[in-house]
Amino acid sequence: MTSGETVLVTGGAGFIGSNYVRFLLQEKGCCVVNLDALTYAGHLETLEGIGDWSEHHFVLGSVGDRSLVDYLMKRYQPVAVVHFAAETHVDRSIDSPDVFMRANVMGTSKLLESTRIYWNCLSTEKQRAFRFVHISSDKVYGSLTHDDDRSDENSAYRPCSPYAASKAASNHLIQSYVQTYGLPLLTVNGSKIFGAYQYPEALIPRVIRNAVLGQVLSVSRSGENVRDWLFVEDFCRAIDRVLEAGRSGEVYNVGGGNEMKNEDVVNSLCGSLVEASEDFPFSRQSCLAEFSDNPPGRNLRYAMDCTKIGEELGWAPQESFATGLAKTVAWYLEHQNWCRKVMESR
Repeated sequence: MTSGETVLVTGGAGFIGSNYVRFLLQEKGCCVVNLDALTYAGHLETLEGIGDWSEHHFVLGSVGDRSLVDYLMKRYQPVAVVHFAAETHVDRSIDSPDVFMRANVMGTSKLLESTRIYWNCLSTEKQRAFRFVHISSDKVYGSLTHDDDRSDENSAYRPCSPYAASKAASNHLIQSYVQTYGLPLLTVNGSKIFGAYQYPEALIPRVIRNAVLGQVLSVSRSGENVRDWLFVEDFCRAIDRVLEAGRSGEVYNVGGGNEMKNEDVVNSLCGSLVEASEDFPFSRQSCLAEFSDNPPGRNLRYAMDCTKIGEELGWAPQESFATGLAKTVAWYLEHQNWCRKVMESR
């Protein structure tokens, strides 16, 4: 992407989407049309500092609203679409699976139809330049044992929850539109992303918030669950590389190479809190966790082989888990008001 070009970002008031909107505005100099329905994890507070930028156009609405998306495409003529909008995560999908099917499957289907019609009306030159990047999840590959090889882009999908199934289905929709209509679509499967502006129900912001409040956190499966952690700013840079240089129709796995048990993440986080805080009387005991049984659909290990994006596009994380965690802790300690506002708004 180059300065002045317009990108349509769906779900740009959520965690990863808002970080990517900032990346496009601040690092790339792009114009951004930010379409978000402001469901439970999308908040205008997440757009603090950029909400009034002339290059940023926030639109309240759903990707499933064909007339709205058609209008935005026609008015703003984006050179790219980056599709974050989705219901998350596993636990919520177990409680309300139909919501996930409507938003993640049907919403993506309707967005693809709007994109197809828009793309067909472009000149040949503009068609060649256009890109659509769909943001998905490592959960589409299902759970691994500790001894299994990591999932690569050719691994079979084995979703274990309604959330994972809805993302797998949307991935299949993307590939079907590539094969059937020739659209320049790409898919990014992300690992466990962490960083600023993440809704406080996620593990890292929950530990920080509970520690600030002096509460004990419950973590599932005796902390044995393994995830591959990636700092959100590195994920934004990976998406940018896929958008700029990825091959149409391809899938790219993006992870940090930081496979860690939940228990180890919590222990590292507690240590970072003790080191970072001058305003809160933290001790390691103040952020200890209680470990409980796994809920249904929450699996032992997710891990992806991310060789492809490194070899083809030259991307690699710039932050280690430790440096990303330190930046995340500092941000949350400085933004307790943000946490309070988004929690109170639900």
